[in-house]
Amino acid sequence: MAVGKNKRISKGKKGGKKKAADPFAKKDWYDIKAPSVFTTRNVGKTLVTRTQGTKIASEGLKHRVFEISLADLQGGDEDHAYRKIRLRAEDVQGKNVLTNFWGMNFTTDKLRSLVRKWQTLIEDHVDVKTTDNYTLRMFCIGFTKRRPNQVKRTCYAQSSQIRQIRRKMREIMTAQATSCDLKELVQKFIPEMIGKEIEKATSSIYPLQNVFIRKVKILKAPMFDLGKLMEVHGDYSEDVGVKLDRPAEETMAEAAPEVVGA
Repeated sequence: MAVGKNKRISKGKKGGKKKAADPFAKKDWYDIKAPSVFTTRNVGKTLVTRTQGTKIASEGLKHRVFEISLADLQGGDEDHAYRKIRLRAEDVQGKNVLTNFWGMNFTTDKLRSLVRKWQTLIEDHVDVKTTDNYTLRMFCIGFTKRRPNQVKRTCYAQSSQIRQIRRKMREIMTAQATSCDLKELVQKFIPEMIGKEIEKATSSIYPLQNVFIRKVKILKAPMFDLGKLMEVHGDYSEDVGVKLDRPAEETMAEAAPEVVGA
């Protein structure tokens, strides 16, 4: 064997075994803050790797999307449990992640429970632009219902009636969305105001039931504006602690000035 070769025979594997580090040791928890239109503002926590070199923690948090049940956002009101709200992280302040509305959807079981036999399902969608330049796509769903004192088992609408109802749906959705900003529009979604208005407006064509805005997608958002975000969060203020009163003796001791070189 040549002298000086194969020096590594006696040593172990190159590099050796690395000590397994806990990945969670390098991470921080941040609080997720919902906009002021919802009752519950503190909706949960999220993890992110601590700032290290050029990789900044707040950049890793921005534009994360959180999906939360509307029941949790409305203080545990189970009547809203079938609605899922999407919130997108827009800004990080201290340990708080400020979010904004980023869409809405129905739970699958709610949609399945609405679809039944012997009735007509009517759906439509429309692209609208709010006053604060958000472009949304709104999806509406509705079902025909039997007239009072109706003997016939089925309640199918004619295709001409369906076309008229769809036109009405589009008109109402456009009118409601284009006349207000995103914050006001979310306030209309929560009590299902638009669905009730469509139900009322189409009753002369064919009576409808279970009319909902089943889905909302945000297609285009304007440039990020911190002032607008703070408006959406309304009374948000960073937790800076409570001012405490000092005991009287300490105040007296501070008040007496120290005379140097008297």
